[in-house]
Amino acid sequence: MEFTQIVSFIVVASLLVMSPGPNGVLIAKTVPISGQSAGFANIAGFVAAFYLHGSLSILGISVLLTHSAQAFFIVKMLGAAYLCWVGVKALYSAWCTDEKTATIGPVKSKRSLSKAFLEGFLTNALNPKVSMFYLAAFPQFIPQTGAADAAFFLVFIHSIINLAWFSGMVLLFSKLKGVASNGAFQRILKTTTGLIFIGFGTKLASLRT
Repeated sequence: MEFTQIVSFIVVASLLVMSPGPNGVLIAKTVPISGQSAGFANIAGFVAAFYLHGSLSILGISVLLTHSAQAFFIVKMLGAAYLCWVGVKALYSAWCTDEKTATIGPVKSKRSLSKAFLEGFLTNALNPKVSMFYLAAFPQFIPQTGAADAAFFLVFIHSIINLAWFSGMVLLFSKLKGVASNGAFQRILKTTTGLIFIGFGTKLASLRT
């Protein structure tokens, strides 16, 4: 790959990563309530999903999603349902639990980290827009020779950009740990993120190829 191609991909991927989306909302929801480690577990889930989508794109399976209306619809609705479910769960936690029990300190158990990883993974694995990004980007930046190696290199670059950007968000939101111990703040945070996740899920459900 030429250096100019790599730089161009970095610019495109960076703009995509920094644009508002469900990943940033998930970090904003996770870190103040469950702690910094859970936020980094979210990011690990993001990266794992990127490699899944990258592998599927290289194998050509993702092409099926963009050319088969039925397959795309199934994946799209699964992703939309998951995002809406996360949103509804956040709203339920905000308004259907006792405010006194809403004060949650950082949770550092192994189970919470695996759950945070799974949330990050599913948020991206069930999002066909990630596959569409790779399918749109790969043909523009990958040479004809050594396509698989070049493709995984681009996935690696995309992962590093995500790691850098969202790690900064994790560190930023971890500063809110003292504020997050307030039950009223947690209720506002959960309500806001719940509504945003439902909005992203609705938007994904209306996405067309």
